[in-house]
Amino acid sequence: MKIIFIFFLALLPAASMAANFAEYTALSLEKIEQQLTADHPGESGAYIFEKGEEALLARAWLTEHATKKIDVQYFIWSTDNIGILAAETLLSAADRGVKVRVLVDDLLIDAPDNTMIALNNHPNIQIKIYNPKHSVGTSKFEMLFNVALQFRSANQRMHDKTFTVDGIISITGGRNMADEYFDYDHNYNFRDRDVLLLGPVIKNVQNNFEAFWNSEFVVPVETLLNSLSPAFSQQQQNLIYSELHAYALDPENFEHEVRQSLYDLHHKFEDLKRLLTWGNIVFTHDIPGKNKSKTLKGGGNTTQLLIKSLTGAQKSVTIQSPYLIMPEGGIEFFKDLIKRGVKVKISTNSLASTDNLQAFSGYFKQREEILAAGIEVYEYKPDPAVQRELIERYDALKEGAPTFAIHAKSMVIDHELLFVGTFNLDPRSANLNTEVGVLIKNKTLAAKVEKSITLDMLQENSWNAATDNPDSNASWTKRFKVYFWSLLPLTPIL
Repeated sequence: MKIIFIFFLALLPAASMAANFAEYTALSLEKIEQQLTADHPGESGAYIFEKGEEALLARAWLTEHATKKIDVQYFIWSTDNIGILAAETLLSAADRGVKVRVLVDDLLIDAPDNTMIALNNHPNIQIKIYNPKHSVGTSKFEMLFNVALQFRSANQRMHDKTFTVDGIISITGGRNMADEYFDYDHNYNFRDRDVLLLGPVIKNVQNNFEAFWNSEFVVPVETLLNSLSPAFSQQQQNLIYSELHAYALDPENFEHEVRQSLYDLHHKFEDLKRLLTWGNIVFTHDIPGKNKSKTLKGGGNTTQLLIKSLTGAQKSVTIQSPYLIMPEGGIEFFKDLIKRGVKVKISTNSLASTDNLQAFSGYFKQREEILAAGIEVYEYKPDPAVQRELIERYDALKEGAPTFAIHAKSMVIDHELLFVGTFNLDPRSANLNTEVGVLIKNKTLAAKVEKSITLDMLQENSWNAATDNPDSNASWTKRFKVYFWSLLPLTPIL
């Protein structure tokens, strides 16, 4: 396991962590940050998480070591194994006196109302929901009404993913809080990418969180579930807390190999200093609501910054995106780049690997035109060879042969300008969903990510969309469904 696992201690149950806390924490999180940044005044540091287990354990370690506050912002937070354990670690942090704020988009949230009420009732926890028109406190009738009469608003989602601890260290990128984003699902896992940040860039991450937290689009859980709150007893609340803690203490909910790796860790502070990349890092983000347009267009801050960055390309553009649906003018834009001598390569999902047939239908309709423009497209196989390197737990999962699909959203321009974030190459990210990410001008870090994406494009991992007929490797049911979806005028919302 990588040396960066210095961060990765907190999947230990609370009781075990208490016993081992002194052994593993010679320095506070604040002291660690101060020593890491001391030799790089005015610069921000970054480390890329290519592996799901790395990214998960980093979040867990930071949660356990928080002393002041934790601000969490996600598009999806599932009530599966990882989601429950994450909720428990935040509850444990709140019990220690850490102020916890959780902001989640409404569209795909599946947490029970009682659990949200119980957590929100904790004196140190606040939960808010972004644009609640589908799920929390919304009846099926109200949801249908919102979709029918407020179509643009109902489709405008918060796709941001940020996790910031004590206002000094943050993680952002493609991963939501669910099993499949951290290689813990037995049926379907994502090949994703996150970046750990520290230094001056954190101020912008924090300011963006505050803007969303205080925006008109966000509603407190107690307001949405006010009809349930008065009848919710202290006994019910304590029972939910106890159940969460018991779940975290149950050895059945932890992989033996993961627990053992945590026990075997050593303090590698000097190695962490060596692994971080330093420089000027730009945090890009959209405003709450994305834009002021009343239509399904309008763009956003992140869209404009990425277009500006691409416009300056001189040699090459390498992109990885789970969905490939060119927004209006996108194909012509890339065609002009190619005419100027810029080589454009894109890594995306195949029909066999994708979990989103509606999104794939948009690419299905455009694919011939995209290839005709001169763009090289490589479609990810559902069982790529590279998963053996990317999934730490591959031996535990291989018997079930889960699908491994792209979810990373990254771009490298001219081998030196790197983007890692939440932005998909599709109209929804361009015009509807709020997005975040970082732009880093650094040849070393850009080369690492470009090498990783290029590896995903190799024949053992992907099909060449121009020569391999990738759709023939998908089931006939998938092919039929994607053809059906392609008949519908869905492109602006894909």
